[in-house]
Amino acid sequence: MTDDEASAYGRYAEVPSRADLERVFFLDDEDRALIERRRGEHMKLGFGLQLVTVRWAGTFLEDPLDVPASVVDFVAEQLAIADPSCVKRYTERTKTRFDHQWEIRRVYGLKEFGTVEAELRAWVAARSWMTGDGPKAIFTDAVGWLRDRDALLPGVTTLARLVTHVRDETTRRLWRVLEGLLTVGQRYVLDQLLEVPPGSRVSDLERWRKGPVPRASGPTIIKALDQVAEVMGLGMNQLGADRLVPPRRLAELAKYGMSADASQIRRHRDGRRLATLLATVAFLEAKSVDDTLELLDLLMTTELLNKAQTAADKDKVRKHPKLAKASARLAVAVEALFDSDSWGGEEEEPRVSEVWEAIEAVISRAELRAALVLVNENVLPADAADPEDWRSELIGRYSTVSGLLKLLPKVISFGANAEGAPVLAAMRRLPGVLAYRGRLPAPLIPARLIEAAVVTGPWKRLVFGHPAFEDGSAVNRHAYAFCLLEQFHRHLKRREIYAEASTKWRNPQARLLDGEVWEAVRPDVLTALGLPEDPQPLLADHARVLDIAYREAGGRLEANAEVRIDEAGKIHLTGVKAIEEPPSLIDLRNRTTAMLPRVDLPEVILEVMSWEPRLVEAFTAASGGRSRLEDLPTSIAACLAAQSMNVGYRPIAKSGVPALERSRLSHVFQNYFRPETLSLANAPLVDWQAGLALALAQAWGGGMVAAVDGMRFVVPVPAAFARPNRKFFGSKRGMTWLNAINDQGIGRGAKIVTGTVRDSLHMVDVIFGLDGGDLPEIVVSDTGSYSDLTFGLLELLDISYRPALADLPDQKGWRIEAGADYGPLNTFARGRIDLRKVARMWPDILRVVASIYTGTVRAYDAVTMLQREGHPTALGEAIAA
Repeated sequence: MTDDEASAYGRYAEVPSRADLERVFFLDDEDRALIERRRGEHMKLGFGLQLVTVRWAGTFLEDPLDVPASVVDFVAEQLAIADPSCVKRYTERTKTRFDHQWEIRRVYGLKEFGTVEAELRAWVAARSWMTGDGPKAIFTDAVGWLRDRDALLPGVTTLARLVTHVRDETTRRLWRVLEGLLTVGQRYVLDQLLEVPPGSRVSDLERWRKGPVPRASGPTIIKALDQVAEVMGLGMNQLGADRLVPPRRLAELAKYGMSADASQIRRHRDGRRLATLLATVAFLEAKSVDDTLELLDLLMTTELLNKAQTAADKDKVRKHPKLAKASARLAVAVEALFDSDSWGGEEEEPRVSEVWEAIEAVISRAELRAALVLVNENVLPADAADPEDWRSELIGRYSTVSGLLKLLPKVISFGANAEGAPVLAAMRRLPGVLAYRGRLPAPLIPARLIEAAVVTGPWKRLVFGHPAFEDGSAVNRHAYAFCLLEQFHRHLKRREIYAEASTKWRNPQARLLDGEVWEAVRPDVLTALGLPEDPQPLLADHARVLDIAYREAGGRLEANAEVRIDEAGKIHLTGVKAIEEPPSLIDLRNRTTAMLPRVDLPEVILEVMSWEPRLVEAFTAASGGRSRLEDLPTSIAACLAAQSMNVGYRPIAKSGVPALERSRLSHVFQNYFRPETLSLANAPLVDWQAGLALALAQAWGGGMVAAVDGMRFVVPVPAAFARPNRKFFGSKRGMTWLNAINDQGIGRGAKIVTGTVRDSLHMVDVIFGLDGGDLPEIVVSDTGSYSDLTFGLLELLDISYRPALADLPDQKGWRIEAGADYGPLNTFARGRIDLRKVARMWPDILRVVASIYTGTVRAYDAVTMLQREGHPTALGEAIAA
């Protein structure tokens, strides 16, 4: 029996400790009364051993005495039997053992496996159908299922064979259900995706999986839209597979379809091949929409809006000297005009000719007229709106977006809430507006074609401001197109306009827990998070704690010379001087460095693999089958070494060694290395680290304190998530690798985000996406990951958030009691928290928090939904409060 099987069946692979003996093999009064009915000490001790072992192992042992000697001694001690060796006589009569087993089953209500086998098969089938978990996980939980129902465990091989058989049958059922949705024509179309069309080098499936090169350009987005139209044209999502098959099972098939070679998929039987292709195409529909909208966001952010604003700023800088000089000339003339008020008497008005003589004495009339023309050309009238010159710059790039605007609303189906509905309606009619051909000179079109209500603010001047049509009967088509596109992009980022076929740009409000689903999970989630249905007691407790904290901190500040609060309520801390490293620390560092063995990294990886078998088991084939590769751990270690050192396969590969052949390493990396397998492999390492050198690990902490921070990298190739950020990347583009560590290990969880977005939008996702271990109780971050909204979400999710904030003088405190006296902190605590707003929003707050906790909605989507252009909504303000 392996250690894993021994653990699953409750059998010790090693001698149990005294604490385990007292916890597991303790006999209560009822047990002792039953045992005392036996005659002879050997009968009592043997009966007691059978009783405690079936209770622990879940089954009767073939040899009742096949237990550690410490267990025999402990049971004998409880029964006051001085000589435990007398138990050897217990097995002299075989029938006695079976009679005792029958009585234990009767008294304690233990069931034979055969009586619950059919029910167990149904449970395993349901578990496999819903989750697709591996046989090991289902086997372990099946043992728990049997123990909960007081059923005797069968042999390990019997249960493992049952789980494997039922799981395989469930998988075949999954293939049959998906295959049954397809018509003959659809089967032919799916199979054609694996073939290489004439004149092409790859199959359509491989071309779709790769997608267009992620460049921020109009032609690239048009290519992406063409792919969306191709994939959606197959109509696979309309078959309703997601209503018949659990989403997790579809996702597993799609993962395999996205990574396996077309030739490999082609070799599968009809059921598996067609089911895989159906799930993959359904996944590609959402992925292609995601990629297209990501490219649109990249185009708008980096190529249009940013560059237009930069060009407008440069134009302002270029015009500024001329405009300043012309304004100075006009100022001289105006000053001379004001001086003319003092000429003559009170009743005598100065003549115009005299005023002009005075003006021309300081500036010529020609220079004054030229200055006036320059100012009129560059400065709007005093009653005009803000010119927003960057919008004017956008109009000159109409050719960049004209093609995609004609396709976008036709190819992708969008929805909208009340705020985004007018813009979406105008966007749907935009292709017809752009296709209009009339007698007006380009780019003018009749005003009756457009939706005038969506043209607001500075865009009005650009859309309606043509000098030849001051009555507004004609409008600028290019300005109107950009007006709509700019608003469409803004509403899309707020999720006020959304694409339901997408996974990233869909409506998060529609995904929140609601109705019967919310009512079903509400009690368990609220209990787990410690949140009440009525918020008043919780809010009162928070108000009391906040008041005490202010009074205690204010009292200490009066005696603390390192802190100063100015008249504006800003807190200033005295700078901390660096402490030089003491000689003892330098000596300790040198000694510990000398103690570290000098070994190659691949050797370290192989040794760790020998310690923890689960590390190798985490790397499963993308096909889902059992690997038949020999020396697979060696190949995995080689791939890990090549990737971690970023040296490629050449220094690692070794000709003549099958496990290290370059082709073998390439195959293993492509089929066994995926984000989910790396995440699973990280979990046992986290557990091993927590138990390694227990005293040292516990001195560091219990793993309940975590920190989240970002590392930024320049991305030298086109990528949708690579964005410009001059502060971090200079003139190049990059991304942020958001990483979580705790006080026992690094690399607990990570997420790649764009190089421009604030870390706080993704921090909660990283915390809930840890690769192993429990959720932390305390989270630390820097200012980049902080926001009041994030603070509120983590507090409601039962995680204490302790950010280390920079620029402390710029921060302000918040209070609940307006009239409370906090001494030196009175001015600092100038923010007001309205508890009535929190109470009004409490039901919605609970839904949002529960949706994040259960994984129904990503925290990033929720945070996006709770704010508008950096400002929180009413619900967001309540959560922040």
